[in-house]
Amino acid sequence: MVTERGLEVLRAIVQDYVETHEPVGSKSIVERHAFGVSAATIRNDMALLEDEDLIVAPHTSSGRVPTDKGYRVFVNHLAQLRPLSAGQRSAIESFLGAPGDLDDMMARTVRVLTRLTGQVALAQYPSFARASITHVELVALAPNRLLVVLVTDAGGVSQRIAQVPIDLDENDVGLLRAHLLALIAGRAVSEATERVRSLGEPEPAEHARRLHPALSALAAVISEELAEFRQERLVMAGAATLARREQDFRGSIHPLLEAIEEQVTLLRLMSEMVTDEHGLATSIGTENAPFGLGEASIVASNYDAPGGTARVGVMGPTRMDYSSNLAAARAVARYLSRLLEDDEAAR
Repeated sequence: MVTERGLEVLRAIVQDYVETHEPVGSKSIVERHAFGVSAATIRNDMALLEDEDLIVAPHTSSGRVPTDKGYRVFVNHLAQLRPLSAGQRSAIESFLGAPGDLDDMMARTVRVLTRLTGQVALAQYPSFARASITHVELVALAPNRLLVVLVTDAGGVSQRIAQVPIDLDENDVGLLRAHLLALIAGRAVSEATERVRSLGEPEPAEHARRLHPALSALAAVISEELAEFRQERLVMAGAATLARREQDFRGSIHPLLEAIEEQVTLLRLMSEMVTDEHGLATSIGTENAPFGLGEASIVASNYDAPGGTARVGVMGPTRMDYSSNLAAARAVARYLSRLLEDDEAAR
């Protein structure tokens, strides 16, 4: 049974190990922390923690380091989120201020998060599956080439060049634009996808029959773009930090590098993490083993977007500063939520 003082000893071990990267002994705990008891008493507390599999001795006659279970107890019961410094808050505002578009905003988000934490930063794009199409634009680039622009109410913008099998004049482009606007504008992405698929049969009107080959070509392009809107996307930054921190991992970092390259695993993991009442989530070490990432920890925070909630967070070794990383993820998520809210209000 771990006592209250034993939990405080665990807190000291986690904090000191994260700071020094050295196993923590009873003598150093007495010297660095004001427990007011002898080193022998601290050793007894450490023995109880070891019995509960919260700490372990990496080498004979060494100090102790936290286990994954110990980190979990620390995060759930002992971690205190430290407020960001004025410099850190200023960095967030500077990096995220006045982004050009959603892609730019997400790229800036992960850059500032990796700068704040020194870890690999991850950010889920807002889900556009429940978003609605607000505008369709066709821009003639050549008689048989059009730029197709789709805009959603959640901030999604798609631009794609379509090659059509017939030459079009300005009036033709206007007719096609009007037809597509009437078909999918104001419709949810999922419904718009179904309606675009209905364009297989020519309309009875003569001009519609003449333009049908062009309309079919545009429908194919729009259908592909709508499918992109429905897919989950992840943006990352700071992969190079893994190489600099390789000594912090007990085993190989190759599974992490593969996950970064493929993204699918990280998307699943980020989506399945359970958040607390503050919208914060952690997945530590062996908890990630089903995803092949048993060497890593991920911390994340929800942010609000027009299409629902998504997550930003960081991935790194289990020996990470959970308190600071969670605070940074929460601060960036809150700022991102405000930016997206302001952007929606402005439209």
